[in-house]
Amino acid sequence: MSIIGVPVGPDGVDVTALSTVDADALVLTPSHQWPTGGVLPAPARAAVIRWAAARDALVVEDDYDAEYRYDRAAVGAMQGLAPDRVAYVGSASKTLAPGLRLGWMVLPPRLVAPVVAAKLLADRGSPAIDQLTFADFLTRGEFDRHLRRMRPLYRRRRDVLLAALARHLPQLRPVGVAAGQHLVAWLPAGWSEAAVESAALARGWRCWGSGGIASIRRGSRGCCSDTGRCRSAPSRKAWRCSLRQSLMSPELVVAVRGFRSS
Repeated sequence: MSIIGVPVGPDGVDVTALSTVDADALVLTPSHQWPTGGVLPAPARAAVIRWAAARDALVVEDDYDAEYRYDRAAVGAMQGLAPDRVAYVGSASKTLAPGLRLGWMVLPPRLVAPVVAAKLLADRGSPAIDQLTFADFLTRGEFDRHLRRMRPLYRRRRDVLLAALARHLPQLRPVGVAAGQHLVAWLPAGWSEAAVESAALARGWRCWGSGGIASIRRGSRGCCSDTGRCRSAPSRKAWRCSLRQSLMSPELVVAVRGFRSS
């Protein structure tokens, strides 16, 4: 299995570049492109579905930050456009807590049995008590109430960050829609990512340069800062490390060659 980078633009995957990619699966964050913060528009979503149908490929939709859109209602999932072509995945890591270690998949019917078998082989299944607790949380409507409480909090944090950048660092150019728990700002020409990171850390501020999150193309420099409190643990498998680094590139989404969904 090999991993291929596909360029992205301000709104997500570049569908013109995607049209020439020969791959078996495509991993997307269409609700909030990581890390640049774009939202994939409807024509591009339709183009992705057409690409998947033409190549008998699977689209893996990571519904990243969909619950935390601050300026309008969240965009609907791509999975509803083509349930037979799109695997919808999500987790409780950013909405509740990363330590909960619970996620979910809405799969094309042909993939349900093999994914269940793979899950059992991988770790014998997720903790039953955690699943039942989360199910009760959902059933009682507590999850929706939790999201309604957290959206204003995270929006205020984002607004404070933007105001501080405008006041103290007007040279930086924030990008992305009003969503999520992180913000990317491009640095002006001549600024060093490493120097910015070091200076921020010395003042108790945590940020990451785009070069540190596996940017592929030279000359694209930015600084990414969390407005939430969640981290992602590094993977132990080499190919998973490669996949994660590619996913974290501000200029790429990931296509996978050598994976068959049927």
